[in-house]
Amino acid sequence: MRPTEQPEPLSAQWFDGRSSRARPARVRLLPDPDGTRLQLRALDGAGEALDLTSHQVGWPERWGTRQPPPRVMVDLRAHGSLQVDDVAGWQAALAQAGHRPSLAERMQTKWKVLLAVLLMAGIGVWAFYRWGTPWAATQITRHVPLRWEQALTAQALQELDGSHLKPSQLPPERQAELRAGFDRLAALVGPGLQRYPGYRPPLKLEFRSGMPPNAFALPGGTVVMTDAMVEQARAIPGTGDDALWGVLAHEIGHVQHRHTTRMVVEQGVLNIGLGLALGDVSTLVSTGASLLTGLAYRRGHETESDCYAIAMMKKAGLPTAPMADLLLGIERQMAEKMRPGGDRPGASAPAEPSKPAARERDLDWFSTHPDTAGRAEALRSGRPTGCPAT
Repeated sequence: MRPTEQPEPLSAQWFDGRSSRARPARVRLLPDPDGTRLQLRALDGAGEALDLTSHQVGWPERWGTRQPPPRVMVDLRAHGSLQVDDVAGWQAALAQAGHRPSLAERMQTKWKVLLAVLLMAGIGVWAFYRWGTPWAATQITRHVPLRWEQALTAQALQELDGSHLKPSQLPPERQAELRAGFDRLAALVGPGLQRYPGYRPPLKLEFRSGMPPNAFALPGGTVVMTDAMVEQARAIPGTGDDALWGVLAHEIGHVQHRHTTRMVVEQGVLNIGLGLALGDVSTLVSTGASLLTGLAYRRGHETESDCYAIAMMKKAGLPTAPMADLLLGIERQMAEKMRPGGDRPGASAPAEPSKPAARERDLDWFSTHPDTAGRAEALRSGRPTGCPAT
């Protein structure tokens, strides 16, 4: 269309919103820098006219050429609505004015646009989950109060004690001996082993039975070690208490890095909302155990804690090789149990998992240590890949 050429007007019925009577009108659609301009003039002798920008009009969505509507209804916002019976003329006027349909319209009429939008949305969601959520959780965790973590741990440990865990059967003097060693490790936490400035949770060691060899850290400073882990360290040659100190140093690393808290906050960001993480946490605390037991450490978390354990053991003048031997021994033992007839030579596989096996699977998040062989080798060398230079 040449600049001096005016588009042909369309006949329309204008419902101005002031009365139920339809008013005959003429409509023109003109190109405009901000979109498409709609000009209307009433033909009932009143001489009333409108000149509306693109943002003042609720443009009807486009439709497929196979099933055009019988008429076009245009929302004029505060000026009522417009009915155009010449559907083909309306489409031609839009095209002549260079009207660009909205993204929603293009998604409905062009499957390639729909697929592209869905793909971009999927990539955005994945990127937020992969990088955005961990980053946000790390920043929020810096401000999570210690009492929040301790309340969450108290609730979680209470529920675990009522379901999976049992009281320790270790002699009191053995527990006291191990706690004394744990306290010596805890005393080493200082500026060089403090990952969050000002974060000094009271470290406490608890013992439980009722599950396989394991140790795990809960938010706020509580570390739990099973009786089976203590017995396993005694049974495997070359391990002993030095292996247990390495395991406990690793769990202290989880506490100091606040790994579990970071994962809980990530779940809050994803499922409960960012505001809950630092606002009213009563709901999250009340369901803390069920949330906590559904989490598993990431590979990066395990590497960070291994690095922390090596630094702490070096500061304490203790070897890390016994810890590596203990991890390998536990993995071999678990592999034998998973084989059919592993518990009794010549026995066939049980028809259904035994209660201890089911419990072990239920608590698999506690023992999620990827690539145990490579991890043990790195611990034995005293320098896992990814550790900062010291």
